Amino acid sequence: MTDTSALYQEVILDHNRRPRNFSVMADATVEERGVNPLCGDELTLYLRMDGDRIADASFQGSGCAISRASASMMTSLVKGKTRAEADVLVEQFRGLATGRTAMDDLPPALRAFAGVARLPQRVKCAVLAWHTLHSALAEGAGGAEGAER
Repeated sequence: MTDTSALYQEVILDHNRRPRNFSVMADATVEERGVNPLCGDELTLYLRMDGDRIADASFQGSGCAISRASASMMTSLVKGKTRAEADVLVEQFRGLATGRTAMDDLPPALRAFAGVARLPQRVKCAVLAWHTLHSALAEGAGGAEGAER
């Protein structure tokens, strides 16, 4: 294992052990549920939107280390972003997880998940939170804020 791989693995383990933004958000304007039926990962994503900007993000749920770490990192990264900026991050992460995006084209924080592309059975775990974010932003944009899927 390279030093970089070990560092990235430690980042994932840290986000799993001490997930950031792991709470129910009482004043959320958008709430979206995501489930990975293949392995049982599930989460509820909470967003507080300020117009077109994500003012705050949090999540609750259960799942494997990769799923939980991905949700933790995602909620940290999207705070303060516009819908469009968050959608770019979603596409970048999907590309990373499936091996379609080069590491150099990614924000440094996302690079910890580069190894997921080599583990096809874990891709759905890693992208669950990101798919849920994409759905939440689409729901919120459509005026169905507060909806749960």
